[in-house]
Amino acid sequence: MRIGVFLVAADFPGVSPERALRTALDYGIAAEDAGFDDVFVAEHHFMPYGTCPSALTFAALLAGRTSRIGVGTAVTVMSTSHPVAVAEQAAMLDVLTGGRFTLGVGRGGPWVDLEVFGTGMEGLSHRAFAEALDLLEAWGAQDSVAYDGEFHRFREVPVVPRGRPPVLVACTSPETARLAARHRLPMLLGMHADDLEKAAMVRHYGYRAPHVSTMVAQVADSRSAGVALLRRTMPTWLGPGLAAHVRFDGAVATMRDPVSYAEHLTSFHPIGPAGYCAERILESGWATGMERFLLFVEGGGPEHTLANIKALGSSVLPLLRAE
Repeated sequence: MRIGVFLVAADFPGVSPERALRTALDYGIAAEDAGFDDVFVAEHHFMPYGTCPSALTFAALLAGRTSRIGVGTAVTVMSTSHPVAVAEQAAMLDVLTGGRFTLGVGRGGPWVDLEVFGTGMEGLSHRAFAEALDLLEAWGAQDSVAYDGEFHRFREVPVVPRGRPPVLVACTSPETARLAARHRLPMLLGMHADDLEKAAMVRHYGYRAPHVSTMVAQVADSRSAGVALLRRTMPTWLGPGLAAHVRFDGAVATMRDPVSYAEHLTSFHPIGPAGYCAERILESGWATGMERFLLFVEGGGPEHTLANIKALGSSVLPLLRAE
């Protein structure tokens, strides 16, 4: 079992984006000190839901500030990125970290990002994402690459540097799961999905692979105390964050209600005493067949996150490793 931390650099009330980023870096360093296996960071543009616009840049800085822990992106958004530029940066991180880097990629959403970066809705298509995965795969496997596709065409160029980091694919639909399976790339499944949904995605994928499951985790004296904390704090971040999504087509974005979403997340994730948290993670692994987890630790806000990381490391990780 491999257990990591998932960071979004959340902009809670009263915290500037700059402070949120610096604090998230501190969380990543604390995760190594606490004994976690990995730290992955999310990527968002133009919104307080997550203040990191380049997960690759954050991963590079965190790798330089740590010595053991794996670092990764969850995810680098391919609809607003050139796949060769991503492949080059990922290869460089693979080389410079001595294999500690994992590239997580995702298709993205129909947001204003597509307008700002000039890719439009075509860049969001499954065809464009499939082509991006083709290029990432070729870049990691060959000494030189030429490509003649629908979205990218270029003459043969050498691959410099030669690195081949592990790649994960964020999947929220059966179609994307099957696409990841065709490329033999493990899935990264989000914290919005419960065990039944994740097990269904694994079935759509079709065969055993080292998939990664994201879960909300909060250590507390009791389950009711942990749930009460997150239901109080998470909507203060989720509300402004979800409302900041602006659609590419100008339509009003229909987003989750922050209160009901917090209630949904706290209904099935590992929140409560250490023993309960460990048991819930193990149950999820048995139900889904997954053995790799990323724990979202920021839900309680800046006042509670460092203590949560330390508590998970000292009291939950030993129980999971004993199993």
